[in-house]
Amino acid sequence: MSLAVLLNDYTLQNVVMGALLLGAISGVLGSFAVLRKQSLLGDALSHAALPGVCLGFIIAGSREMGSIMAGALGSGAGAALMVLLLTRYSRLKTDAALGIVLSTSFALGVVLLTFIQSMNNASQGGLDSFLFGQAAATLRSDLVVMAAVTALALTLVALLWKEFKLVCFDPGFARALGMPVLLLEVILTVMIALAVVVGLQMVGVVLMAAMVIAPAVAARQWSPRLEVMVPLSAAFGMAAGVCGALVSTLGRGLATGPLIIISVSVFVIASLMLAPRRGLLWEAVSRLRRRLRHQQLLTTLHRLALAHGDSHFRSEQGLLDGYHGTHTRSAMKRLAQRGLVARHERYWMLTDAGHEEAANILARMEGRVT
Repeated sequence: MSLAVLLNDYTLQNVVMGALLLGAISGVLGSFAVLRKQSLLGDALSHAALPGVCLGFIIAGSREMGSIMAGALGSGAGAALMVLLLTRYSRLKTDAALGIVLSTSFALGVVLLTFIQSMNNASQGGLDSFLFGQAAATLRSDLVVMAAVTALALTLVALLWKEFKLVCFDPGFARALGMPVLLLEVILTVMIALAVVVGLQMVGVVLMAAMVIAPAVAARQWSPRLEVMVPLSAAFGMAAGVCGALVSTLGRGLATGPLIIISVSVFVIASLMLAPRRGLLWEAVSRLRRRLRHQQLLTTLHRLALAHGDSHFRSEQGLLDGYHGTHTRSAMKRLAQRGLVARHERYWMLTDAGHEEAANILARMEGRVT
């Protein structure tokens, strides 16, 4: 399929625009959920949206997107407030409250879905697609509603940026400053429900939890600063949405929603592996460099002791720094914690265990050379 045909495809245009909106709102709001250690909140709210979808259909009598999204927002926001009330005014922990709300809401949604199927309403066809999403059914009118919800959420984030930031990192200090912390938490939680509502048509109730959390998790690996993390999370979400839409278009018969989730999962895996200072590959390289540095210091001290014929020969900190061309104090402290070196004021000397370790290192090096 040529690029021109792809760009002129009406369905693809709708899916890509919807995916961009979904990626933007879920990436931004999911960042706050991750920082507040409420990663399961997206799962609870997405499942809680199902009874709202059903109630919106029952009230409207058809699959009118505005009514369905309003119902989903109402049930999702209600579930979010229930979680806050349970955690604040009962002895339940957050995970227990989320589990109760998630299971109860989803069970209610399944009951309502079964009831709708018994109504013999011709408009009910495809209503269960909200479970896993049906991006290809997205219309321009649906995009208008999604864009309005996204614009509202992003505007609130921009207006309350400082307040949201303080509530996420230090709610106690925010409370001491007289900020309405509970109200701000409610607003944040309801806004995450908004993100869930936007994603219902694209990825569905079941998969929306991953869309809320995954972009933020990927972005968190690259930067600890909220000012960088939030736009990066939105970028990851939008890129994953576009990738999923394109792959589903090129591979006929492939569902768009799951492909979007797979795409964002690839971003998460890549970030966990490659992100500087936090990635697994970075950590492996850092461990290897620390190990080599420790070996170099041990062999240096061992050779100096042999050259002076004194196993308790002491080397000055400045001498070690100058010899290796870098600061070695932190590395020497780690070796001291392992019992390989001992410190006497600004001097270092090998212990018996250190001499043994250094001799083994030199023996292995000589064995490799020969």
